[in-house]
Amino acid sequence: MTVQEAVLDGSERAFHAGYLDMLGLVERLHRLLLDVIKDEFERLGIEEVNPVQGLLLFNIGENEVSAGELKSRGYYQGSNVSYNLKRLVEAGYMHHQRSEVDRRSVRVRLTEKGRRLRATIAELFARHAATMLRRGTLDLAGLDGIGQGLRRTERFWMEQIRYIY
Repeated sequence: MTVQEAVLDGSERAFHAGYLDMLGLVERLHRLLLDVIKDEFERLGIEEVNPVQGLLLFNIGENEVSAGELKSRGYYQGSNVSYNLKRLVEAGYMHHQRSEVDRRSVRVRLTEKGRRLRATIAELFARHAATMLRRGTLDLAGLDGIGQGLRRTERFWMEQIRYIY
């Protein structure tokens, strides 16, 4: 038993174990989400875009954003954003344009090709949502509860990061 475990009472130990389990689950779910997208791309013969790039297209949607905005929203890590945006522009999935206000900043938006791929991913997610609801995997109340817990965890982690600086 660690010193930390010795200090915790039974309910705190149970919560600590549950928290560690949730952390592992969040990490595994993200990797599985990328695998689900990868499988869909393979099924459709889409080879020039990887799952992370597909998720990037999905999250940008109809917006015009800068790489900095994507990083600040917390979706992607810095070097990965630049690399993936460059690849998506080269492959014709995104337009890029220097900002008129700040020439160092590049604004990106989806091309028609990018919107089609985004629609493919949206259809995949819609099929999954319908199947989960039909099978009873989750209902609206369960989904809402999960979302509330994850948003509270997100806010807590953001507060922890702010205290560091």
